[in-house]
Order: sequence, then structure tokens, then C-alpha cells
Amino acid sequence: MADLTFPTPPARQRPARESARMQRTAPAVSIVLPVHNGEAFLAGALDSILAQGFADFELIAVDDCSSDSSSAILGDYAARDPRVRVLTLERNAKLPGALNAGFARARANWLSWTSDDNILHPSMLETLLAERERHPDADILYAGYRLIDAAGQATGEVAALPCDQLIERNVVGCCFLYRREVHEKLGGYDQALFGVEDYDFWLRAARAGFRLQPVDAQLYDYRRHERSLTDRRWYEIRDRVAHILEREIELCDDSRMRARGWLSLFTGDPYRPTPRFLLKALREHPSTVLARWRDLLVWAWRALAWRVK
Repeated sequence: MADLTFPTPPARQRPARESARMQRTAPAVSIVLPVHNGEAFLAGALDSILAQGFADFELIAVDDCSSDSSSAILGDYAARDPRVRVLTLERNAKLPGALNAGFARARANWLSWTSDDNILHPSMLETLLAERERHPDADILYAGYRLIDAAGQATGEVAALPCDQLIERNVVGCCFLYRREVHEKLGGYDQALFGVEDYDFWLRAARAGFRLQPVDAQLYDYRRHERSLTDRRWYEIRDRVAHILEREIELCDDSRMRARGWLSLFTGDPYRPTPRFLLKALREHPSTVLARWRDLLVWAWRALAWRVK
């Protein structure tokens, strides 16, 4: 895990009056937007952030060594809206590194981040913050989202699933708000886990005792297209998911949940069967595996269909 700290300058470098002024002017929410050659959809992503019904936020756009027109687009938006700050990295840090660089400069007590090809619904921040009032003990709030294609047409929906399914899948997804304390206690995102840094972050947060709260609303558009990270690096991401899930399953003290985790790893990849995951699930809790016979049937059908293509 990357060794990340977020130091506070010594008092002699920040007079008390200046520190108090910064505290008074700190926004309620900090949003980080990592950007790497995102010119195709970047303006739409920026417009959706700046059109939020809840306006007390700062946007920290991290230009991660873009070679297209992303830098110019970010500069134009920053010149027009004082809530936008642009951080330009000298070396390509990839997504987790760009996130850590952005959050190191965040001032708010509630944090979120988004991607340069996705869209926030206008009520996203307002709705999540209202849920924060309804669930004052929650540390991480997350909502459902729509799937859209490159043209912005809706192709499906993903609901905010219960947090007890986190050991099976990334239930938090792409629409969320979390306390600054979560980021600081976890030390940010693991820069060695590019592609699964978010899932690893939520798993570590749950293990550290932070409370996750789903929100029953669709507040975000997640774009799937040929250049999206998920589509370009599916196998590599799947291998890294298996790596972090194996770690969490071994640390879990509930045999039923361990069985569910192993079974999820087995059924999640019909292209490269891994029998040891199924055997581990059966050893942990056979009745849990038998109760999910439909999942095994779907896995078998997908595996067969792929092989007869």
C-alpha cells in the first residue's frame, strides 16, 4: 500500500487568523475529477458537476498528463467558475495516484470523485447530503446509477445494493459521498491497484468499521464505451478483483459470508473457470452454495455459450 500522508503546515507558516479564515471559507463538499485525455466527454462531465442544485462545493480537476485538449478545456472552465481548481501533474500517476493528489488538496469534510466521461444528475449532491441528515452515523453514502452508451443513451440501471453484499461485488459503484476521516484513516487509494482502487478502498473502509449506507435513487450516469477503463482492461481488472477479494474473504470471520465471497469469485468469471473457489465455498458453508444454484446455472450457461461461439 502506498505510504501517503496529508501533513498540515506548521503553525508559524499559517497564522491563526489565516487558518480560521480558511476554515470559514471551506466548502461543504470536495469533488476530485481525474482527467487523462478525456476531451471526448469532458465538457459534459464538467457541466454536470457545475449544474448541481447544491452549490457549496469545490471541484479539484487533476490533469494527469493529458496530451489532447483536456488541459485547455479545464483551463477554460476554471477561468469561468471560481469553484474549479486545476492541478497539473508532471508525471502520469494513473487513476489512484491522481485521486490521492487531488484529495491532498481538498478542504471539505465530505468527499467524492467522478470520471471525465460520466454524468452527475443535478440532484446528486443535494440528495446524498439529505440522506446524511437522515443517517447521521453513516460514513459512506452511495446511490444507484444508470448505464449509458457513448451517445448518452440509457442502456440499463444499477441499484444501490445492501452493504452486506460488498464481499461479493462493488456495491458502492460510482455515485457516493464519504467523510474525510475515511480517506485519512485509510491513507488514500492504493496506487498499486490501478483499476480496482475504488473497490479496495470500500473493502478496507468496511473492515475498519466505517458504516456504509445505500440510497434508493438513481443519481448518476455511468458511460460504457470502447475506450472506457472497464472495457479495455477487463481481464486485468478481474484478476485484481480476485486478489483483493481473496484477502478480504480470508479476513472475514463469518463462514456464510466467506462462502458467498468464494462463490462470487467463481461465478464472476465464466471464461476461465477456477474450481478452487467453488471448493472453498463448499467447504465454508455448503447450504449457502446450494441455495444459490441459479447463480451456478447461469455461470454454466455463460461458460458453455462462450466456448461454442
